Amino acid sequence: MRIILELKPEVETRLVAHAAAMGMSVERYLESLVEKSLSKEEAFIEVTIPQEKWKAALNNLGRSPSLAQTLPLSDEAISRESIYTREDD
Repeated sequence: MRIILELKPEVETRLVAHAAAMGMSVERYLESLVEKSLSKEEAFIEVTIPQEKWKAALNNLGRSPSLAQTLPLSDEAISRESIYTREDD
C-alpha cells in the first residue's frame, strides 16, 4: 500500500531524526510504528471482555467456596471509629 502524508516541516525533521537514530529508513520506521500501534490495539481488543462474560465471571467468583469460608467482618471492624482514626484528622 502506498500512502502520501503531508507533514509539517518540524514533524518531518523529528521523524527523520528518530528513523536515523533507530538505524532505519523513514519508510521502515513508519511501518514499524504502524505495526506497533496496531498490535497494541489488537491486544486491547483481546483484553476487553463482553459485559455478559464479565457478569458471569463475577457471579462465579461470588459463589466461590473460598469466599464461603471467609468470616464476615465484625461490627467493630467496620465501624466509623475503627475506619477513621485520630491520625486521619
